[in-house]
Parts: sequence; structure tokens; C-alpha cells
Amino acid sequence: MNALFWLLDRLISLYTWAVILAAVFSMLAAFGVLDTRNRLVWTIGDFLYRVTEPALAPIRRFLPNFGGIDVSPIILILLLQALRILLGELQASLWHMGVY
Repeated sequence: MNALFWLLDRLISLYTWAVILAAVFSMLAAFGVLDTRNRLVWTIGDFLYRVTEPALAPIRRFLPNFGGIDVSPIILILLLQALRILLGELQASLWHMGVY
């Protein structure tokens, strides 16, 4: 059971880093620092978009327009951190109940 909670925690942590990387990549591409015509750069950007967009799109639909500032990655990171805390509390309560 510990292994399952550890795996879930690691997956959430990796997804958090993917969201951060996607946000930084998006900003660098928007300011022209990264050349998205380069095949490697485009592939990395496409991968990050495909991985993070399913979670970011519903948040973007919910949030109002902030004039070109995208705060959806921040909201998603906060939700992911809350999920990690919730999983930790669940693991601790299961341990105290003697389930495992």
C-alpha cells in the first residue's frame, strides 16, 4: 500500500513539473526566445501541450479573461499540491486505523 501512495505522489510531482515546463516553454515561445520552427523545439512543445492541455482547458473555461495573462497553470499546480496533501492525509489515516 505504501508503494501505491509513493507512486501516486511521484506521478503528481512529475505532472506538476510538466505543467511548470509547459508554462515556461509557452512564455519563451511567445517572446521569440525559442524557435518553434526547429523540429526538436516543436516536438518538445507539442509533447508538453498534449500532456498538460487536458487538465488546463477546463480551468481556462472556468476562469475569466485576465487580458492575456494565463493563470490556469498556477491554479492547476495549487490543485495538484492539494491532491498530494489529501493523499498524504489519507495514507496517514489508513495507517492509524491499522488498515495496512
